[in-house]
Amino acid sequence: MTVIYCTGDIFTVLSPQAIAHGCNCAGAMGKGIAITFREKWPLMYARYKELCSAKRFVLGDVFEWTEGATKIYNLGTQKTWRSKAEISAIKASMEKLSVLLTSSGISEIYMPRIGSGLGGLDWAEVKPIIESIYGESSIRVYICDEFVAGAHLQEKK
Repeated sequence: MTVIYCTGDIFTVLSPQAIAHGCNCAGAMGKGIAITFREKWPLMYARYKELCSAKRFVLGDVFEWTEGATKIYNLGTQKTWRSKAEISAIKASMEKLSVLLTSSGISEIYMPRIGSGLGGLDWAEVKPIIESIYGESSIRVYICDEFVAGAHLQEKK
């Protein structure tokens, strides 16, 4: 299986090829892991807000941003920061992400538990979707299963 569960903080990875996170389609990155994305990549955040305002980032979309050697993938998983993530949007964005990663030649990506933090979904519903899409993929998907601020990622046994 190429889905690898880790403990730690995805932002401690020194030059990640790619990082993904779920976000709303209303232009807000004001809580949770999204704050770190907003602070680390302010130009990406500004473009994300523009896309949301123009209704060009909707449920199931993937907004790709490249900065330096890292690609950031924003997955449209919930309508607003007040609403829950939607399983159908997670599935659609994960499928689109898989195509983007493959076409970009990316061999590994880091992400939190998409949709099950502030997204409000039960991880037991989301996990099988990710595993079905990436389980036999050549892309290594590192999921931070247990967040520990500032701690280097360690694979769970």
